[in-house]
Amino acid sequence: MSDYEFDTLQLHAGQEGSDPSTRARAVPIYATSSFTFDDADFAADVFSGKQQGNQYGRMHNPTVQAFTDRLVALEGGTGGVALSSGQAATTTILFSLARPGSNFVVSKELFGGTFAVARKLLEPWGSSFIAVEPSPEAVAAKIDENTVGVWVESIANPSCSVPDIAAIAKLAHAQGVPLIVDNTWGCGGYICQPIALGADIVMHSATKWIGGHGTFIGGAVIDAGSFVWSEERFPAFHKKDPRGKTYLDKGGVAPFAARAYDLGLFTMGMTLSPHSAFLGLQGLETLSLRVQRSCDSALELATWLEKQPVVKRVIYAGLPSHPSHEVAKRTLQHGFGAVISFETQDLETAKSFLDNVKLASHLANIGDAKTVVINPWTTTHASLSEEARRAAGVSPELIRLSVGLESVNDLKQDFAQALTRVKVA
Repeated sequence: MSDYEFDTLQLHAGQEGSDPSTRARAVPIYATSSFTFDDADFAADVFSGKQQGNQYGRMHNPTVQAFTDRLVALEGGTGGVALSSGQAATTTILFSLARPGSNFVVSKELFGGTFAVARKLLEPWGSSFIAVEPSPEAVAAKIDENTVGVWVESIANPSCSVPDIAAIAKLAHAQGVPLIVDNTWGCGGYICQPIALGADIVMHSATKWIGGHGTFIGGAVIDAGSFVWSEERFPAFHKKDPRGKTYLDKGGVAPFAARAYDLGLFTMGMTLSPHSAFLGLQGLETLSLRVQRSCDSALELATWLEKQPVVKRVIYAGLPSHPSHEVAKRTLQHGFGAVISFETQDLETAKSFLDNVKLASHLANIGDAKTVVINPWTTTHASLSEEARRAAGVSPELIRLSVGLESVNDLKQDFAQALTRVKVA
């Protein structure tokens, strides 16, 4: 379906017409732990890889596969894996690449959960993160012979900074290192398509805009299929299994996806349920419509917030005042994302705003059809040191606002009444 545009792919990719058994038009939920085999030889061939087929629900499910294939099509990849959460996707990517003595050069603004995997799992195992400003120059300066990946986010949380993905990819590739992009804020490839800009691996928390309704937890890994996995830096891709095959053999055009599948599903069992995959498919069918509405509203709200006397600063890449504005115009499409951050006078005024909003929901999620707000300093980033929080663009007075699908005028009225309860410094 490569000839179709995004709006068509989000409805049809991963599914060829109706279900062949029942003629159901929607992708069915295949709620089964296991699958029967035609005969003994077929079973042996499926397990050996000679034949395509479903082995066991931990690794195979038709509903999950349809969801995976649709995401791969939307991101322009060659293969992928859907997993039980965004954190599962992160863990799978890191352990697919890491080895004792290796390092990842990462944006200092990465999601705190990504740093948690490094701190709690990678570092005791002998691999490490080198956190830098997400600029091409800073990244290139820290890559060495032990670097196995560069990791950035298409839009950072909550600073809304946008890295120059194309330039970083070029520098990373020059030193034989793949670029990984957390494209959660890129909204399923609608706002940002990192693979088209040179990224090698893309990940998502599908919980956010892909699902879009706050109804399930899920994650995904997409392989661009273009990176050359050298034996010296990535020996795991060249090691033969008991049947004499490497990931390069098994993966074909998507060798990283083959390794991610092996580690994430077969080995660690971080399986996405078929019901969650079905909810993800339902979300994808309206992805562009929802995201476009949210991005349009976000830009209008950001401009409006700049004029409010109790707001010190609005942080949104769509505003000319944002440091990433020019890069964002080159890197993003259809808008500048659906999340705005803004600073009030201090932590107490931020709390007052949160306590007084009525329409917006105060909760720890983004990408919902409903507008949500939170103070990252005391919640999502609270486990980080003060220095790390500030390095990630988080201040005590910061509010993170994920714009949903409500009337933008109703949102303005809600925020206006909440802001009037805040004393102007």
